Amino acid sequence: MTKRALKRQLREGAFDASQFEGDDKIRRLPIDRAWSPLNHHNDDREQGYLKTIKAKSTGQQALIDAIDAKNLVLALGPAGTGKTYLAIAKAVEALEAGKVGRIVLSRPAVEAGESIGFLPGDAEDKLAPYLRPLYDALSDRLSMRRVRALMSEGAIEIAPVGFMRGRTLNNSFVVIDEAQNCTYVQLKMLLTRLGWHSTMVVTGDPDQSDLLPTFSGLGPVADKLQTVGNIAVVRLQDRDIVRHPLVAEMLGVL
Repeated sequence: MTKRALKRQLREGAFDASQFEGDDKIRRLPIDRAWSPLNHHNDDREQGYLKTIKAKSTGQQALIDAIDAKNLVLALGPAGTGKTYLAIAKAVEALEAGKVGRIVLSRPAVEAGESIGFLPGDAEDKLAPYLRPLYDALSDRLSMRRVRALMSEGAIEIAPVGFMRGRTLNNSFVVIDEAQNCTYVQLKMLLTRLGWHSTMVVTGDPDQSDLLPTFSGLGPVADKLQTVGNIAVVRLQDRDIVRHPLVAEMLGVL
């Protein structure tokens, strides 16, 4: 009997399982299974899936609360504490909820200790390697197809620090990543881009600057803004690291 005939018999209810008795290689699938794709068989099963973020430490919870309460937040901490990821996740959440009209992500195009020479392509192609961590975080919160669609619409903009001069960012969620590689003058310029109905989150690790020690402006800026009541400065610690446990152990001795 052909497979098509067997399927027809099973569909029409005329399937005779006794014809396969004695053949150990053939098993009939059970009809009453624990799960079925039919909705009426799964009334008590959660059909929808919503990917949400949840703080894994008190420091991360403090950062989330600060972003919800303040329009300007500085998140300082070691690698692996989720600074960039939480900031972009909150930006996507605000955009999806209609609280802002666009997301603006900025990052200094500074190489990590070595010169990689000239890169081929136009300005977007040259900047792509520097901005890759931002694309990774965005694609984790949204599908890459959705990211491309929002970028083509202008709802998501990724720009280097050098192109931010003279802009006013209204109705936006702005994330300045790797701010430890910005000078004091650059950070002053970036912070004053904040416009109406906007939120800005500045993330960075003052201990991992790729600039000369006296050139990084993140530490001095954070110290001065610590006294401003309407600005939140969140300092994450080694205990807030959510990467491999070895990362916390290494940073404790390096």
